[in-house]
Amino acid sequence: MCQYSAQDGFVGDWHLVHYGALAAGGAGAVLTEAIAVVPEGRISPGDIGIWKDEHVEHLARVVRFVKQQGAVAGTQLAHAGFKASTSRPWEGQGVHVGAEAGGWRPIYSSTNKGFTPESAQPEALTTEGIARVVKAFADGARRSLDAGFELVEIHGAHGYLVSQFLSPRINTRTDQYGGSFENRTRIVREIVEAIRKVWPERLPLWLRLSCSDWTEGGWTVEDSVALAKQVKPLGVDLMDCSSGGVVAGAKIPVGPGYQTQFAEQVRREAGILTGAVGMITSPEQAQHILNSGQADVVLLARELLRDPHWPLRAAHVLKQEIAWPKQYERAKW
Repeated sequence: MCQYSAQDGFVGDWHLVHYGALAAGGAGAVLTEAIAVVPEGRISPGDIGIWKDEHVEHLARVVRFVKQQGAVAGTQLAHAGFKASTSRPWEGQGVHVGAEAGGWRPIYSSTNKGFTPESAQPEALTTEGIARVVKAFADGARRSLDAGFELVEIHGAHGYLVSQFLSPRINTRTDQYGGSFENRTRIVREIVEAIRKVWPERLPLWLRLSCSDWTEGGWTVEDSVALAKQVKPLGVDLMDCSSGGVVAGAKIPVGPGYQTQFAEQVRREAGILTGAVGMITSPEQAQHILNSGQADVVLLARELLRDPHWPLRAAHVLKQEIAWPKQYERAKW
């Protein structure tokens, strides 16, 4: 784990590398999770960043290590919007961090209302501000390429900035970025197009979505299908299908594979590759999702925190031969 100063925007205690993907055929990737494209877009003061060129070499060290282990390294480009400047989860979920504790203001959003009435209240982005955010995502993709990453994912889920624009429950704008479906999704299309100008066609671009707000009048899986149809021709290769986190207090029926239904529906109706994520814990469960065509990729996050050796265990359970780290090979037999 790498550690640098918060001023450098690269602090290795949160959101570095604990997000993995397993595709059919056994291909593996490791993503950074949320990596901020601007300093005020960090979820917490402890997040890593990719908003300046000085970050590249620090990240390249991580990439080189991941590649040495035989995996693909990717970044998850993000802007937290009104969920920015909050504490790290183990210090209080969603608690605003003020300037006296290393936090910041303003917190930009698609609206001037916070996640909850008790949250720090944001300032709605101007159209000029939106253009700067779009450019920041593209700059983050360029720096990702310079660092050697081979996969970029746009974080458009969980109540962070992009999903604040998508959700009709959150986006209250009356300009070209609010109101209709076409307007609310405009920022996604602009980010995708801007990234594809600097991100090579040969390398995959993913989009992470909250496919349902789990609340009446919110974003739906049908909306997700419609957006997938729009962004696929623009260069998005895979939809990472998550849900929730956008509307406070939404009742989410969490259970094993509870979001796989979204990956299956988007895959079938939009004709695009999808990733399934959420409460996927066993090798047999992951293999079933791939074998049954519910998704093309299975993504793991918390399960890898619980069991960093999950890929080795899964290979053993599924009787697949994979390379072990040389330091561990003596335990293989």
